[in-house]
Amino acid sequence: MKSGEILLPLSSLRRPVASAAPAGEVLDGLGRPLHDLRISVTDRCNFRCTYCMPRDKFGRDHAFLAHDEILRYEEIARLAAVFAQLGVRKIRLTGGEPLMRKHLPRLVAMLAEIPGLELTLTTNGALLARHAADLKAAGLHRITVSLDALDDASFRRMSDAGCGVNEVLAGIDAAQAAGLPLKVNMVVRRGLNEDQILPLARHFRGSGHVLRFIEYMDVGSSNGWRMDEVFSAQEILACIGSEFPLEALDRPTPDAVAERWRYVDGGGEIGVIASVTRAFCHECSRLRMSPEGKLFTCLFASTGHDLRALLREGRTDAELAAWIGSVWHARTDRYSELRSSATAPSRKIEMSYIGG
Repeated sequence: MKSGEILLPLSSLRRPVASAAPAGEVLDGLGRPLHDLRISVTDRCNFRCTYCMPRDKFGRDHAFLAHDEILRYEEIARLAAVFAQLGVRKIRLTGGEPLMRKHLPRLVAMLAEIPGLELTLTTNGALLARHAADLKAAGLHRITVSLDALDDASFRRMSDAGCGVNEVLAGIDAAQAAGLPLKVNMVVRRGLNEDQILPLARHFRGSGHVLRFIEYMDVGSSNGWRMDEVFSAQEILACIGSEFPLEALDRPTPDAVAERWRYVDGGGEIGVIASVTRAFCHECSRLRMSPEGKLFTCLFASTGHDLRALLREGRTDAELAAWIGSVWHARTDRYSELRSSATAPSRKIEMSYIGG
């Protein structure tokens, strides 16, 4: 058995989950419900962003997962239905770059058959123009595009990609034309792209798209994170507010990760995700599943729990649900609230493997 895996006898698989939760819903060790599932469909990506998959660590010799190791679409859809029974309301498809997985709209269509789920996808946008219409037709509800700069040189410096910013902007236009509501995420790293905050704000004001700014985080063990490279939420808001006055909005739900702000003049809305300086672990309702079916209870986790092994042993949906419930019920993660100079260098699973 690998370190960190949970292999339970059948008797324990049937134990009841937390009694304080509504029927079908499970609570973790800190009383947080399971509402969101991030499914990474591939560990491969066509970008080498410096904060996620730096090329010196993910070069030509990097060993990605073999195709027979990753979950088949039928397996993902079956597990998604089990998660929905446990209270999951939203599924986000991630990667790596999810649009590198072949025939992804087919998976979206399979997930769209599960009642009560909101289906979303996060992408770097480079392949979006060719897939946006098919994703919408398959049943995707909305999409998030990562875009860290509007200036092409800054974009290439952040993404280390073989394409330019215009290809991402074309993907955004295609998503809008297909009728997909869209958010744009910008990771801000001091010394690299903070000068792009206002250009992006100007570009997306009045577009109907929500631009969200994310503090540079110590995800994984490859990005060389340092606290002095964090451009804080307070600084981001001050930068935008210097040109466009802002006023705060309520979060739509208690477990929403982004603080919401709107332009006073009616130019739209922005968001700020401040995992470093204003941690929100106490409301976190997210579970992550890797491409080969390991569950991770935190973005900053070091080990996962092997769900694929149980799935391919032929366990019933009820047994899978009980096992997932036991993993969630034992969860006490709150890394961002405990972050310190001592925890920051600790080994963590890579974000490119389980999604952001």
